[in-house]
Amino acid sequence: MRNAALVLGIIGGLWGMVVGFFSYGYTELVAQYQGLAETFGMPANPEVIRFVSFLAPVLAIAGGAMARSANVAGGILLLMATAGMWHAFGFGVFTMFPLGFCGLAGVLALLARRPDPH
Repeated sequence: MRNAALVLGIIGGLWGMVVGFFSYGYTELVAQYQGLAETFGMPANPEVIRFVSFLAPVLAIAGGAMARSANVAGGILLLMATAGMWHAFGFGVFTMFPLGFCGLAGVLALLARRPDPH
């Protein structure tokens, strides 16, 4: 289970980086061009989106990397990343896989009782 948490956490963090790049970029774009903000809308709290765009993928990758050696700490980091992405981005077509991967990895890391056999 620790190996699965490692793989899912890192994949979820990488997908979270893609979502974060586009979300951060969108907030910067509509801040620079008011016409876009009027047409497509400005997020309610762009500072939260910018902060989570950076922090959640870092937590997910770090939690995935820690899943084999320190499974409880890694699982907590993965679940924190999941909660941050859910809060900032919501559940949608581009966020369902990062949320699912990071959430499942966090649960698997917390449920792992003994080291995986090699």
